[in-house]
Amino acid sequence: MPPSLQKISQSVESRSADEKYADVNWDELGFGVIPTEFMYIMKCSNGGEFSQGHLTPYRNIELSPSAGVLNYGQGLFEGLKAYRTEDDRFLLFRPEENALRMQMGAERMLMPSPSTQQFLDAVKQTVLANKRWIPPLGKGTLYVRPLLIGSGPVLGVAPAAEYTFLVFAAPVGIYHKGPAGLNLYVEDQLHRATPGGTGGVKSITNYSPAYLAQQQARAKGFSDVLFLDSVTGKYIEELTACNIFILKGNVLATPAVHGTILPGITRKSIIAIALDFGYQVEERVIPVEDLLEADEAFCTGTAVVVTPIGAATYQGKRVEYNTGKGTLFHKLRETLTGIQTGRLEDKKGWTMEIN
Repeated sequence: MPPSLQKISQSVESRSADEKYADVNWDELGFGVIPTEFMYIMKCSNGGEFSQGHLTPYRNIELSPSAGVLNYGQGLFEGLKAYRTEDDRFLLFRPEENALRMQMGAERMLMPSPSTQQFLDAVKQTVLANKRWIPPLGKGTLYVRPLLIGSGPVLGVAPAAEYTFLVFAAPVGIYHKGPAGLNLYVEDQLHRATPGGTGGVKSITNYSPAYLAQQQARAKGFSDVLFLDSVTGKYIEELTACNIFILKGNVLATPAVHGTILPGITRKSIIAIALDFGYQVEERVIPVEDLLEADEAFCTGTAVVVTPIGAATYQGKRVEYNTGKGTLFHKLRETLTGIQTGRLEDKKGWTMEIN
């Protein structure tokens, strides 16, 4: 082991032995960047494969002004969480799905990608190096952010010659704080994604174009924006950073993944759990009228987990949804988080213990 990595390893072991938790007010934890101690980094250049990565102290990174990610947005990211159980074990939830989704996105963005094993090793090392920052059960989670960027210099419109993969982490609390249910504005002028674009992969370019619509909605008192399809403007797609479900009777529906909608890992898991509960699940094109006639609505994602939607407004018409404890949303959330935190038996093999 190189001397620099040996020092890091000794530092992690020493601090872990002395301090179970970092100095954080867990009761006031929000969803923001709280720098932890270590991150993971590895590189790939000239069409080769990613070399052996390593842990390094959390720090700023240096990029050329002509880096591909800065000039042409050649970048992808993932989001997953590490959970602390009641008996102080550490769990990841379906991390191999994140690795596969990054590989799919890299193919679309013409980038090399870490192998599934490289991705998992990087995430595990980052979590264990920062385990003091995993909140106590019920106080939050450690959000883990794998990032793949074109770090090499490029001036013409072309893929970069060098790529950097890094993983950092931060302890987080609830993503949406406030009232029990989100108050959505259905946006019918601005769009999140177009057919043939990058809406179906987790490209960094998907998110900032949604800021304007989100800001305008929040200025009117709404929590978030629900986008419609860009071709007809008739069908719901997703929120700024999460998928949506609607319930009518015993039928749970979510927009089909067809290139403009991100194939969410939480979305996929909720579909499986709902089927186990005996609900009929439809992945289909959903007219906005179906949203307005639904009994329940909720959104899903790594950050938001499963969050109820209390109301939605479309062209001046506002509808409200059930958000109480007897709702399907509540059952799904309790089951999902129970599996993620080890409170419920994981019969599907979704969790991965790391030590």
